[in-house]
Amino acid sequence: MPQNFSTQISAPFLSQGSDRDLDLDSTLKDLSMYDFQVDISCMSVEVAQFFEKYPVLPGAILLDDGKFIGMISRRRLLEFWIHPQAQELFWQKPLSILYSYARNTILQLPDTTPILTAMQLTLRRSPELLAEPLVVQTAPDTYKLLDVHELNLAAWQIRGIETQVRYERSQTQMIQIDKMASLGRLVDGVAHEILDPVSFIWGNLTYVSNYSQDLLKLIAAYDQQLSPTPNYINHLKEEIEFDFLEEDLTKSLASIRTGAERLKKLVTSLQNFCHIDEVYPKPGDLHACLDSIVLLINSRIHGEIQIVKNYGHLPPVYCFMGQLSQVFMNIFTESIDTLLNETVRQEFHPEITKSNDKPQIEITTKIITQEATKPGSPDSRWVSISIADNGPGMSPTLQQQIIDSFSVEKRADKATSLAVSYRIITGKHGGKLNFHSRLGQGTEFQVLLPLL
Repeated sequence: MPQNFSTQISAPFLSQGSDRDLDLDSTLKDLSMYDFQVDISCMSVEVAQFFEKYPVLPGAILLDDGKFIGMISRRRLLEFWIHPQAQELFWQKPLSILYSYARNTILQLPDTTPILTAMQLTLRRSPELLAEPLVVQTAPDTYKLLDVHELNLAAWQIRGIETQVRYERSQTQMIQIDKMASLGRLVDGVAHEILDPVSFIWGNLTYVSNYSQDLLKLIAAYDQQLSPTPNYINHLKEEIEFDFLEEDLTKSLASIRTGAERLKKLVTSLQNFCHIDEVYPKPGDLHACLDSIVLLINSRIHGEIQIVKNYGHLPPVYCFMGQLSQVFMNIFTESIDTLLNETVRQEFHPEITKSNDKPQIEITTKIITQEATKPGSPDSRWVSISIADNGPGMSPTLQQQIIDSFSVEKRADKATSLAVSYRIITGKHGGKLNFHSRLGQGTEFQVLLPLL
C-alpha cells in the first residue's frame, strides 16, 4: 500500500502515564494512552496507511469539524477491509461512509476513573466488545484511546498489590490477635492472683467486725463492774483515744469492706474484659458487660464525664462476650476522647462559647421490633444498645471516612477500632452497627444484635 499520508492527519502520539508506581488508588491518567485524531472527511485509505505503519495503534478518535463524535477501532476497520469489495466500497471514500457501517458502542470514561473501576466496567461489556479500546476524556474537548491490554496489565498488577496488602494485613491481624490473647491470659492470671488475697480479706472482714464488736462489749462490761474505773485505766484510755477508737473502728471496717468490694468488682471486670471466647456463642448478661466496661473506664473520666444508664429489660443474649466487651470499649473510648478533647479545646480557647451542659455519655438498652422487608415474613426482634454523647459531633468528612473503613473495598491500610468493631458485630454476631452525628449535637452509636 503506498505510504502517501495526508497532511490533514497528524501522526499518532503515545502519551506516557505517571512515573509513580501503581497502587490501589491509581487512575486512568497514570496509564499510557494513544492520541490519534482523524476527521471523518479524510479518505479511508489514508487511515489504513497509518494503521499499517503503526501496528500497535488500537484505533482512531473521530472528529467532525473538530468536534468529537466517536471512535473506530483497528479491529472494526480490519473486519471491513477484508471484505471482497472493500477497495471499491470504502478505500477511496470518506471515512464517514465506512464509520456509518462500522459504528459500535464505545466505553467513554474520564481520566480520573480508578483503574480497577474501569476494568470492571470493561468486563461488563458484550463479548464482541471486550477487545475494543476505551475512550478516555483527559480534558473538556480532548480524548485519547486506551488499549484494553494496557488496562488489563495494570489491573492485574494492582490486583497483585491488593492481594499482597491483604496478606500482610491478615498476617498483622493474626499477630495482633495472638498478642491480645497472650495479654489476656497474662492479665487474667494477674487478676486471679489479686482476687485470691482480696477474697481472703473479704471473707475475714465479717469475723473481724464481729470480734471487734464483742471486744467492745467486753470492755464496756469491765467498765461497769470496775466502777469507779482505776486511774491507770482511765489514763490508758485517754492515751489511746479510746472514745475516738470505738467510734472510728466501725467506720474503718466499713471502709475496708467497701474498698475490698470495689477491688473485687474491678478485678472481676478485668477478667471479663480479657475473657477468651470459645468456638460457639453463649448466653450473656449485656448489662453486666456494660457495667464492667464503665468500671474500667472510670480511671479515664475522673468524674469529668457523667455516665447515665437507661437499662431496659433484656434477656440473656447469645454472643461472644469477650469480643462484645472489646466493641463496647472501643465505642466508649471514641466518645471519651471526643469529650475530653473538646474540654481541653475550650480551656485553651476562651473565646469559644462554652456549653453549660456537663460532658455526658448516655447508655440506653431496649428490645426493638423491625418490620419485615418481604411480605409474609415475620418481624425481626433486636437487642438495641445505644451509646450517645453530647460532644461536638463529627464532620461529614469524618463520618464518610468511618463508613469507608467499614467497606471491604475501601478499607484503610490500618484497621481502626471502629472498623474492627463493625466486623465483630456484623461478621461474628449477624448484627448491625449504626451511628449518626451532627455538628454541635453529639454522636450516637447503636449496636443491634438479633434476638433468637
